[in-house]
Amino acid sequence: MERRIETERLILRTVTVDDADEIYVWASDPDVNKYMIYPLHKNIDVTRQWLESRDIDCDDEFDLGFELKQTGELIGMGGLYYHKDIDAWNLGYNLRKDYWGQGLVPEAMKAIIEYVDREKGIRAVYGEFAKDNEKSKRVMEKLGMTYWKDSQYSKLDGSESFDSIKYIKELH
Repeated sequence: MERRIETERLILRTVTVDDADEIYVWASDPDVNKYMIYPLHKNIDVTRQWLESRDIDCDDEFDLGFELKQTGELIGMGGLYYHKDIDAWNLGYNLRKDYWGQGLVPEAMKAIIEYVDREKGIRAVYGEFAKDNEKSKRVMEKLGMTYWKDSQYSKLDGSESFDSIKYIKELH
């Protein structure tokens, strides 16, 4: 399902395999990947395979690319993923390093949360970040989220684990 949301500076849209080259820019960057759950993309084929494996029609996943209106560049992605066991939506995002610190992730995630809330109704959103990841902490605070609990997570390939903090925001 094609999705599209506009914010002041961004077009949030469904990504396809055609976006692999732009996504590879941040998915292969060790600084962007440092605290991500996915392993570093070592070549463009990893990015293409990941994009081909995604189910863009899933009703419990809203994952969109962040395209700059001004240039048309795809500079990041983010979304919400429903967890039925706790009736809450987990948020996740990443952004090219050269666009960090400009408020683009909070702008995008706020719009995605509002969109999913209109479509599905959201009781709560939560996010998790490595304790050393101050940038993600700030994003979640800008979204009105507050401390929920301490936790831990590992990269999907098991290569690294992180002590983490979960933040939450009740919507309804």
